[in-house]
Amino acid sequence: MIWSKEETFPRHKLTELQTVRLQDTVARVYAHVPFYQKEFEELGITPADITSIDDIAKLPFTKKQDLRDNYPFGLFAVKKDAVVRIHSSSGTTGKPTVVGYTKADLDTWNEVMARVFTMAGVTSEDTSHNAYGYGLFTGGLGLHYGAETVGATVVPSSGGFTSRQLMLMKDFEATVLTSTPSFALHMAEAAVAEGYDIQKDFKLKCGIFGAEPTSLGLKEEVARVWGIHYCEIYGLSEIIGPGVSSNCFESKDLHVFEDHFYPEIIDPKTLEVLPYGEKGELVITSLTKQAFPIIRYRTGDITSLDRTPCKCGRTHVRMKSVMGRVDDMLIVNGVNVFPSQVEHVLSNIEGITLNYQIIADKKGYLDKLEIMVEVTEDMPLDSIGQLEALKKKIQHELLNNLYINAEIKLVEPRTIERSVGKAVRVIDKRSL
Repeated sequence: MIWSKEETFPRHKLTELQTVRLQDTVARVYAHVPFYQKEFEELGITPADITSIDDIAKLPFTKKQDLRDNYPFGLFAVKKDAVVRIHSSSGTTGKPTVVGYTKADLDTWNEVMARVFTMAGVTSEDTSHNAYGYGLFTGGLGLHYGAETVGATVVPSSGGFTSRQLMLMKDFEATVLTSTPSFALHMAEAAVAEGYDIQKDFKLKCGIFGAEPTSLGLKEEVARVWGIHYCEIYGLSEIIGPGVSSNCFESKDLHVFEDHFYPEIIDPKTLEVLPYGEKGELVITSLTKQAFPIIRYRTGDITSLDRTPCKCGRTHVRMKSVMGRVDDMLIVNGVNVFPSQVEHVLSNIEGITLNYQIIADKKGYLDKLEIMVEVTEDMPLDSIGQLEALKKKIQHELLNNLYINAEIKLVEPRTIERSVGKAVRVIDKRSL
């Protein structure tokens, strides 16, 4: 099923629409956002210089720090009385980043989220258990209203309280689970520990998961333990929240809703735009946002774009699952390491789970990497020979696949602290 006709527009028609919407967005930010007016003037450009979507390369980038520098409402393009909702980041590393929505923006958000749920096969006959956090975080409300837009019944469970969530999922006969993938895996683990028979006690048919970089191995594990179709969603509050892209049944890559969000891939060091297929930093321009339009926002997420046709009939470009973040990438003795790459290697080794933590530290002048991994329930912890063989296996696979030497620490099941939101995969003590 396809929710909107715009998802199947031929390329020339989509390009025409993108050009008109970009010109409108540029004109509005130039007229109403002093930050952008100053940036444009420094580059010697005006809205009249934007005659096609390709002219987007003339425009300045926007960084997260620009949002903080203009805290709280400096980047809004409408008057306060037109804003009907505000979301923000937690601000744990400085001033929070604040985004606003007009009524039209919320309609757009519901529209793209309806596309996501339709891609996952969700209809008015489904019940969606929403375990994303509600509040200033955009995840909970984004998934909530998207499900309602397609007519599904929503259980707004939010995060935490795992036992209660399992009870509600069973009693309310949820057919859709929406959460972070790491929390979905945690819930499955808790369900088994509490004596549930996952395949018999729950009626889930699919899950919509996102908000953290996830390896193919972890996705497959979530799909396997719950016996469901895994649908991935991508988004970020600076652009609109969840709903920037999602994958269909025919592809593991995610369709970017290009009629609302224009994606580019750049080299994060040179800032040059990279061709389709090359890996780099994702940059997005919002094409229809009213309250908080944003130009060439540097997401910090590493991915690539693919324009080849998809069997599903949608024409929008597809992005690979986020492989990591520019600022999350570990450089260990000169080797670039992404947690998702480590996770993928671990997912192919028997005897361990995907509950792990990477700890980077210094040993003298050299970097030292330790990976703590939980073993499976059936691993005999008193068999020293078996544990040593498993550690060597993990070390060999990491060296062979990622060219990294790591000390492996095997720990008992449920030793590593669980997160109700995004999993904490990396602890870098080198900068402490």
